[in-house]
Amino acid sequence: MSTETRKLDRVVIRFAGDSGDGMQLTGDRFTSEAAAFGNDLATQPNFPAEIRAPQGTLPGVSSFQLHFADYDILTPGDRPDVLVAMNPAALKANVVDLPDGGILIVNTDEFTKRNLTKVGYDANPLEDESLEKFQVHKIAMATLTIGALEETGLGKKDAERAKNMFALGLLSWMYHRPTEGTERFLREKFAKKPDIAEANVLAFRAGWNYGETTEAFAVTYEVAPAKLNVGTYRQITGNTATAYGIVAAAQRSKLPVVLGTYPITPASDILHELSKHKNFDITTVQAEDEIAGIGIALGASYGGALGVTSTSGPGIALKSETIGLAVMTELPLLVIDVQRGGPSTGLPTKTEQADLLQAMYGRNGESPVPIVAPQSPSDCFDAVMDACRIALKYRTPVLFLSDGAVANGSEPWLIPDVDSLPDLTVEFATDPENFQPYSRDPETLARPWAVPGTPGLQHRIGGLEKQDITGNISYDPENHDRMVRLRQAKIDGIEVPDVEVDDPSGEARVLVVGWGSSYGPIGAAARRVRKLGLPVAHAHLRHLNPFPKNLGEVLKSYDKVIVPEMNLGQLALLLRAKYLVDAVSYTKVQGLPFKAEELQDVLADVIKGVSA
Repeated sequence: MSTETRKLDRVVIRFAGDSGDGMQLTGDRFTSEAAAFGNDLATQPNFPAEIRAPQGTLPGVSSFQLHFADYDILTPGDRPDVLVAMNPAALKANVVDLPDGGILIVNTDEFTKRNLTKVGYDANPLEDESLEKFQVHKIAMATLTIGALEETGLGKKDAERAKNMFALGLLSWMYHRPTEGTERFLREKFAKKPDIAEANVLAFRAGWNYGETTEAFAVTYEVAPAKLNVGTYRQITGNTATAYGIVAAAQRSKLPVVLGTYPITPASDILHELSKHKNFDITTVQAEDEIAGIGIALGASYGGALGVTSTSGPGIALKSETIGLAVMTELPLLVIDVQRGGPSTGLPTKTEQADLLQAMYGRNGESPVPIVAPQSPSDCFDAVMDACRIALKYRTPVLFLSDGAVANGSEPWLIPDVDSLPDLTVEFATDPENFQPYSRDPETLARPWAVPGTPGLQHRIGGLEKQDITGNISYDPENHDRMVRLRQAKIDGIEVPDVEVDDPSGEARVLVVGWGSSYGPIGAAARRVRKLGLPVAHAHLRHLNPFPKNLGEVLKSYDKVIVPEMNLGQLALLLRAKYLVDAVSYTKVQGLPFKAEELQDVLADVIKGVSA
């Protein structure tokens, strides 16, 4: 059978199924092959918080969305062009996002009366006209997988588990993806269970062969490699990039790293990754709770290491007392908060940007802390190195505000030349004659860092107020006022780059300001709006405390400032308070990232209103 091959510049695919169907693995493998092929890409995993929700129910649906293209893309895509639904729950939860004419591939084996009833279908949608606006491909994936593995001797239940690889094989055929990498990966992943490895390889090949031999698919698709900057790339998630940035900071500062942490979604992968790199003088300690984790990290910093702690959601609240102790003792400390939906336990596997005000003010007393926020998965590497620079140079705890969309999403990362990375070398205090624990560098206002045990540099440290210069305990009112102002001045004086404004025409009267993971959706929306002939400017903030020195001037250069955030307007509140500008909030707290199309509509309306 001959098939037509159509060339596309971009495709969005969403794999969806039960949380036990292996959708994350399936999506990750397709992503790896797209990355190896040279496409630009962005991904968005979405999975339930429950360890194992009831099978076949809506709360148990897990999905993985991948956007790959032959040009520079900024988001995982608003809507899938192709939806692979492994059961009725996956169909019902995701079909609303599939545009008219979209491709729908359905595993018919799961569309039993019992499974349909579980999710509220009165009739089988595959047999009525409810899906007629889509290109529907009905495939008995489980049956075909079991048939393909019949000769392996695997039981029916074990064989059926490989149906996700059947789906992956079919999609790999549809989009001309290479197969060798996936087969090699499966054999390595299941090396200790070679029968399972071969079963998955056979299921993968069966899916590919089904596409090749069936007459159901008249068209296949090609997406050419993207024209990226010359260099060596790898696919990377935000959490992995954060871990690598910490390793790089350790090497460039010549300091050991101690990660004291407690596992929590979605930050745990930072611990998992750093634990693999002991050869770089990285020590990871899984503590009994959040408070112990940051205590270990701060103690390590007192001892002359770079202390790091990671958390999410309610964990950052538990760490607030020790962050205040780090402010008082003026020791370097990296505090990573991978934000998730709240409050309390909230939405553990969903994303949000609602910890900004807590990062800014969530400690007792005047307790200023620098805040750095990455804008994308690959940016986590550079951003966390910058956070380490600030912590080490200014002797302060730094809050690194990632979020679930950045942490779990992935994109290509241009592996940097090590010699191009910033020098983070630290000079410890060594001179006993001139040592005063709270004397300050005249430029940075940082106090000296003395490693315990250094002869002649004995000093006390703790949470009580310090006397200026000597570091002795002091209850003097005027000294307290001076120390509070010095600590604030140190943070205010941190050197951060000026904010850059993307305003290609130079004619924009509306400025959209974002931070964190809103970078991609805002950037994509700005591109769309400009194609409509509507000028708009975009500024994105990595440094949220202190703000870039030119930010006030930038904000006042535009007639209208709009601030999209996945909270109820926290950055907008700070901008209004500091710069007295009428920053307009556009907010969303659904546990999901912004869509470019929704921001396009918002920006277009604002621009037209200003121009009227």
